[in-house]
Amino acid sequence: MNYDIRKYDPAVDKRFLILIALSGIVWSLVGVILNALAVKWLSHTAVQRAAWLGSAGIILALLIHHFGFLRLVDKNIARIMAKKGKVCIFGFQPWKSYLIIIIMVALGITLRHSSLPKPYLAIIYIGFGGAMLLSSLRYHRIFFTLQKGD
Repeated sequence: MNYDIRKYDPAVDKRFLILIALSGIVWSLVGVILNALAVKWLSHTAVQRAAWLGSAGIILALLIHHFGFLRLVDKNIARIMAKKGKVCIFGFQPWKSYLIIIIMVALGITLRHSSLPKPYLAIIYIGFGGAMLLSSLRYHRIFFTLQKGD
């Protein structure tokens, strides 16, 4: 028997991949969830202290966005745009990146259940959540640019 395994490939249009496949929408959703947890934790803190901790998280978010995630987003977009035709929904980043995602999720869960005070953990969550939100804007912008091109 000769089976063509490619017919089972979950292939989608590039625009859809940029918008949803662990890119724009997923990055936005995870960013919102992380920030919502951080805001909840800071809401149980004195206003002045919460403002300082939140500001530290915002600064961390800007740094992570600019020096880390932006390069990753640009590489992912370039990888998607270089592909011809439909693209596997998981093909926007190398497979080793999925291992990094699993490690980051596990680390986030571990930290959330650790004895680290939640107001300090909020800095990390705002940092990564905010960076993900900011970085997701690049995916959304490319998606809408591609939509206009049709």
